[in-house]
Amino acid sequence: MGSLFRSAEMTLCQLFLQSEAAYACVSELGELGLVQFRDLNPDVNVFQRKFVNEVRRCDEMERKLRYLEKEIKKDGIPMLDTGENPEAPQPREMIDLEATFEKLENELREVNQNAEALKKNFLELTELKQILRKTQVFFDEHEGGTNPTESMTRALISEDAIARQSGPVQLGFSEKHYDPEEYYPCFVAGVILRERIPAFERMLWRACRGNVFLRQAEIETPLEDPSTGDQVYKSVFIIFFQGDQLKTRVKKICEGFRATLYPCPEAPADRREMAMGVMTRIEDLNTVLGQTQDHRHRVLVAAAKNIKNWFVKVRKIKAIYHTLNLFNLDVTQKCLIAECWVPVLDLENIQLALRRGTERSGSSVPPILNRMDTPEDPPTYNHTNKFTSGFQVLYDAYGIASYREMNPTPYTIITFPFLFAVMFGDLGHGSLMTVFAAWMVLKEKPLQAQKSDNEIWNIFFGGRYIILLMGLFSMYTGLIYNDAFGKSLNIFGSSWRVSNYNYNYTQSVTDIMLDPASEDYIGYPYPLGMDPVWQLSKNKIIFQNSFKMKISIILGVTHMLFGVAISFFNHTYFKNRLSIICEFIPQVIFLVALFFYMVILMFIKWTKYYATLTDTPLGPRCAPSVLISFINMVLVKDTPYEAVCETPYMYAGQGGIQMFLLLCAFVCIPWILLAKPIMIMRSRKETSQYSVTHNQLNSATENGDAEQPIHNNTSQPPAAAHGGDGHDEEPMGEIFIHQGIHTIEYVLGSVSHTASYLRLWALSLAHSQLSEVLWSMVLNKGLTVDGWTGGVALYIIFTIWASLTVSILVLMEGLSAFLHTLRLHWVEFCTKFYSGNGYAFQPFSFELILDSASQSKEE
Repeated sequence: MGSLFRSAEMTLCQLFLQSEAAYACVSELGELGLVQFRDLNPDVNVFQRKFVNEVRRCDEMERKLRYLEKEIKKDGIPMLDTGENPEAPQPREMIDLEATFEKLENELREVNQNAEALKKNFLELTELKQILRKTQVFFDEHEGGTNPTESMTRALISEDAIARQSGPVQLGFSEKHYDPEEYYPCFVAGVILRERIPAFERMLWRACRGNVFLRQAEIETPLEDPSTGDQVYKSVFIIFFQGDQLKTRVKKICEGFRATLYPCPEAPADRREMAMGVMTRIEDLNTVLGQTQDHRHRVLVAAAKNIKNWFVKVRKIKAIYHTLNLFNLDVTQKCLIAECWVPVLDLENIQLALRRGTERSGSSVPPILNRMDTPEDPPTYNHTNKFTSGFQVLYDAYGIASYREMNPTPYTIITFPFLFAVMFGDLGHGSLMTVFAAWMVLKEKPLQAQKSDNEIWNIFFGGRYIILLMGLFSMYTGLIYNDAFGKSLNIFGSSWRVSNYNYNYTQSVTDIMLDPASEDYIGYPYPLGMDPVWQLSKNKIIFQNSFKMKISIILGVTHMLFGVAISFFNHTYFKNRLSIICEFIPQVIFLVALFFYMVILMFIKWTKYYATLTDTPLGPRCAPSVLISFINMVLVKDTPYEAVCETPYMYAGQGGIQMFLLLCAFVCIPWILLAKPIMIMRSRKETSQYSVTHNQLNSATENGDAEQPIHNNTSQPPAAAHGGDGHDEEPMGEIFIHQGIHTIEYVLGSVSHTASYLRLWALSLAHSQLSEVLWSMVLNKGLTVDGWTGGVALYIIFTIWASLTVSILVLMEGLSAFLHTLRLHWVEFCTKFYSGNGYAFQPFSFELILDSASQSKEE
């Protein structure tokens, strides 16, 4: 229970483990997750530690598992996650795991290599089939010649004749000099990526100077790249040219553009025969490829059933050996020595875990756990659960609490959603937030099992209990404000009777002025919250401004006083009597004498003055402004008043009490500034005098000048009487400077922090006005349309209104109110008592290690 309000008590322990039992004991401690080990080999390189080879073996096993996981995801095979948490395997089981992973990796790599070779062969045959099919079309276009190649040659000559009419000769011969025996062109055929065709054609034209004839056709179906598995689009081409020189040049260009060349027979019968052979080989390859894919699928399905558990086992083994590398070996190398931080209340559970590990390892030597004394500050450890962890994260983001410092999280569970609701108070918007948070809470386990990598969703899900409380509190404050989507609820009937206006007038006009002094007010208060008739009044904002502003000051001063009160428990626990006398007491007096007194004036004004007592000292004309009265109190000025009021004060003796409170507040400023440094300086002076006298007496005793030391001089030095002040080695100049900064921060901060709580009023008013504007300017337009068109218009306008409500009033306004509430807790509340100079307790826990590994893998 004590660790709920302050961090758990920690102790440094020394652990002696037998070498054969060390692995099992560390495994049990990892399952427990309550021990933070220290590195006893800080100067030893990580590659020179005892268990570095085991860590490398675990890294290699993890690499093989990642390869298997990638292949499983590539085939879209679901990986079975039973939610089990297998224990860390024994060291001898590592050999079996290594052999299993090695076998699976080799088998899978061999299957992949065979499949890639088969796919490459299949791609080549498919491309050859397309070449034979497309080139047949090219040759069929010139069936007039005795020979397809001769027809292509005549086509070249015809194109050359046309080109010579408009420009220089391209192929270097004329039709009348043509002799088929002397001029017989060659050709090559191949396949190239479709997007490279334009550049390929330009390069052929320029490099061969137009002495080539290129024909190309697109392959309609995409082809699979065997190396990457991507679908690519290619085209078939055939190039006619003359001579070996152009042949060499064309082949180099094809090689540069990564085009694949295939043999293409010139005779139609040879092409048909080759096409039939290609089709036969493609069918055989399809059969072999199907068998290969089936075998690969079976291997991956078998691996997918156990890969989650394998990952857990390997990571646990790796974490154990990494932790064992932090230990120190004794001279006999039969015992491992460790130092660790442990919670005092969990020492018994740790002993039981060590005993279980020893029994599991079969060792006969029990482990030894000894507590050690150390001057180091222990880590901060706060026990949390799934409900309180979200609130604890808010303060850990601000700063880790110092060891055994008061933990503000238990109080924040109530104050944080309440202050948020003061700004966000709306019954409708609060109910939307509550429904969303309740859905996340009810579906907690399935949503958590999905392990989404969406950062925004993870933030919402991690703070689901915070959002739930914020929604519930917003519904409560919405009832108090009587505000639901910008409209009021008439539950108990109004306390007002507007007799001067009929029903139709009040429905069409909202300029009704509500005056409590008039006869329209019946006299009894509305049972819960605000009267709904204020929604129709012209002076609604004036009334709500005054009400919400005063409520903000009351809540702010109370919150700050609570923060100062918590500092008293910190000083008491650390036995810092000097800080209680020189800081806590003057701080409380200063805050109460000025700002809490202003709160008292608000309550006096509410209870003493009545609207119906006009032209009397207790009427509304004589009710002084609290703010003006407070300013005149600080400036020591008289407050002006009317003759009917008889006095500017709210109660008898107010002037004298205010002067006394102001004097107390002014006295507290030098008290906070000088008292503590002066007492520290005096304590140090007495301590130095004691030290000099003690040394002189010891010297005299050694020289025989005194028979025995005086008993009073053997007592503790006077500084011990003041308690721990934490300034033993700090120079006095720095102490005065720090105390001056602290005084300025508190005195001026009390003013600015009180004004900062006015954000409760400002955001509440802004949220209420935005809701009202959105209702009147959007949804109300659809309600005013008559007939069947009104239903259609209302459907469309309601969709717009609902979208704007969720996106602006719930999400954006909710985020704004959340950030302002966070600032009020971090700055206005925490600075009164929270130092946040500690460091977090980071235990050796398999749960934390596995969670961080899964998050890093998702990222």
